[in-house]
Amino acid sequence: MRGLRTAGIEPLLLDLPGHGAHGDVPPDRVTLDHTLALIDEQTSHLDRYDLVGYSMGGRIALHVAVARPHRVRRLVLESASPGLAGEDARVARRAADSSLAERIEDEGVAAFVSYWTSLPLFDSQRALPENVKERLRRLRLENKPGGLAAALRGLGTGTLPDLWSHLNGLVCPVLLITGALDTKFVLIARDVAVLLPDVRLVEASGVGHSVHLEAPQVWLDAVGSFLGEGV
Repeated sequence: MRGLRTAGIEPLLLDLPGHGAHGDVPPDRVTLDHTLALIDEQTSHLDRYDLVGYSMGGRIALHVAVARPHRVRRLVLESASPGLAGEDARVARRAADSSLAERIEDEGVAAFVSYWTSLPLFDSQRALPENVKERLRRLRLENKPGGLAAALRGLGTGTLPDLWSHLNGLVCPVLLITGALDTKFVLIARDVAVLLPDVRLVEASGVGHSVHLEAPQVWLDAVGSFLGEGV
């Protein structure tokens, strides 16, 4: 976040329910409605704000922008999706997320982190410096099994409503960032870009799902420039 501060942007970091500082939230409060209320509470001192979200955080950020169009000034979505269209796909994803949630509860966070980082989605992260990978692992291990399981059940892609039909009504400027090696999310971002009225699309070459980690200067240049236009 030091880079954003250098660019004159003061970030406010928000943990999603089930993660980080909110890892011990009761499972029945790890829902979209409670998440929106939490974000409202933590931004209550601001009339309007810019919102940046990555992956699941990006999906939540899009829900905030749709639900609170008068509050969100500019929106940055990194490797994020508006959700799954079609009930069959949503049912299948809910079942997969429920199974993974049970696995986290049974095996613990360390086993889950090992499994999660081995997914093909994160293959490109293997080229990260060892100190970066170790810091990322330590941060992931700070999460609680119950919190992560609740987030999968309450905020997963199959649980949240899809927002594809809302995209053409989104009035705030949007920056979409993806890594060129992350072909699934590159295609999603391109489809999203067609539907947004005011959009900028950045595809970072040579990196995958986590652009902010794999190409931090590319991410900073894109985000800093975009948010700076709203100042």
